[in-house]
Amino acid sequence: MAEIIKVYRESLPSLRLIGKRYTDRDRGADGGFSNKWREWFHQGCFKPLEALASLPENEGAYVGCMRCGEEFEYWIGLFFPAGTSAPDGYAYVDIPAGDVGTCWIHGREDTGELYGEKPHNMCMSRIKEAGWQVARNPWFFERYNCPRFTTPDVEGKVVLDYCVSLRGEQQLAR
Repeated sequence: MAEIIKVYRESLPSLRLIGKRYTDRDRGADGGFSNKWREWFHQGCFKPLEALASLPENEGAYVGCMRCGEEFEYWIGLFFPAGTSAPDGYAYVDIPAGDVGTCWIHGREDTGELYGEKPHNMCMSRIKEAGWQVARNPWFFERYNCPRFTTPDVEGKVVLDYCVSLRGEQQLAR
């Protein structure tokens, strides 16, 4: 069973998410976006992004970013410094500077226990326990950090960073 092993608040600068945007229409038979991740790895979609200088604070990790607006969006890509040009065939969205609440979820990737409603709810409970407030119209993102996510421990478990945009002092003052 997956468990939260670390919870902390971190500040990110203004950044550009470069990748590809998907919606509910792009979900696979499992209801998620694992089909799109397989396409990315099979087609080498990360290679053009890896050739760019990614955001140092993100340590070059791949990200799966989600938010709900007029429709649900799911992005696969990497974080870059604001203003970075997107390679041909890629889209981008600018994300303003701000704090995120980060939970390290420790579990088995191959069972799917790191993904979905249950780990999301576990993280949101821990964010609330820390006394932090989630931003309006927040970004949620899964950060696949190397080696935490790529090198299983002796039990075959990895660590997935699950992050959510938090309300900052300027947002609380409104």
